Amino acid sequence: MHKPPEKKRVITPLEKLLGEYCDYLEIEKNRSLLTRDNYNRYISRFLTYACDKHSVQTPAEITSHVVRKYRLFLNRLTTQNAKGVEETLSVSTQNYHVIALRGFLKYLARRDIDSLSADKLEVGKNPDRQVDFLDPEEVERLLDAADGKDLASLRDRAFLELFFSAGLRVSELVSLDRDMINLDRQEFSIRGKGGKVRIVFISDTAKSALERYLNKRQDIDPALFIRFKENTNPHADNTSLRLTARSIQRTVKKYATKAGIVKDVHPHTLRHSFATDLLHNGADIRSVQAMLGHSNITTTQIYTHVTNQGLKDVHKKFHGKQ
Repeated sequence: MHKPPEKKRVITPLEKLLGEYCDYLEIEKNRSLLTRDNYNRYISRFLTYACDKHSVQTPAEITSHVVRKYRLFLNRLTTQNAKGVEETLSVSTQNYHVIALRGFLKYLARRDIDSLSADKLEVGKNPDRQVDFLDPEEVERLLDAADGKDLASLRDRAFLELFFSAGLRVSELVSLDRDMINLDRQEFSIRGKGGKVRIVFISDTAKSALERYLNKRQDIDPALFIRFKENTNPHADNTSLRLTARSIQRTVKKYATKAGIVKDVHPHTLRHSFATDLLHNGADIRSVQAMLGHSNITTTQIYTHVTNQGLKDVHKKFHGKQ
């Protein structure tokens, strides 16, 4: 018995435009594949809602009323986290949806396609960010927790040292290859968010940790940080064993627990600690901005808890003395 041919799904005009917009982000705007995927997911959620709830089929049918109702929908939307617990979308996540939609509307306007003006969309105010960072004693305990002499322990100590030395994002760390690192000059360039390249620096302790780790590597994998299989050739299957961001996250948490640190420590905590340490020791915020690769100084200003404390100490020391 022959099965009837499946009906081919018809791509709507809006879906077609979304695909073209994602191509535009990748090619003309030089956005990463991750950014492309995120924007595609955020805008697809809007298009699905607008079609199902308001029968929107064309750009001209996107109105302020539809967007307003969509934002209420986002605010009340619940999803399941990794532990199966239902939770609502954070304000910042909702804002990412709005920012993506606003970019899509700007793209439509650039192509002279009639739709809602992007100026009609106002991004909500994010709550003040609380920056979790480790104090110097906690950083030392975390680093010392990776005290093994086996190859995996040497690797872990090396990437922990490099995190704190260079203020890297986890995505930047896992992308590193061995030939990208110049241990003699103790610096290297990294391509961060938005394709921006910046120079980062390797401390003396990070250099030593990397040398101990790399001197013990016997494989030919180009990745700087790889996973190791017991009793096997790490490169036998001819595929890269590059560590994933998730593996890095789990490992950082493991050593934080071993070090007895009660804070919720993750890779970005070390990036925060890097910035906090610089400011605490007198670095100006513009220099910290450059070393973190922030395109906007307002992003770096989340670390004003350090500079504010410094000002408070100056005030206490010098003001009101008789």
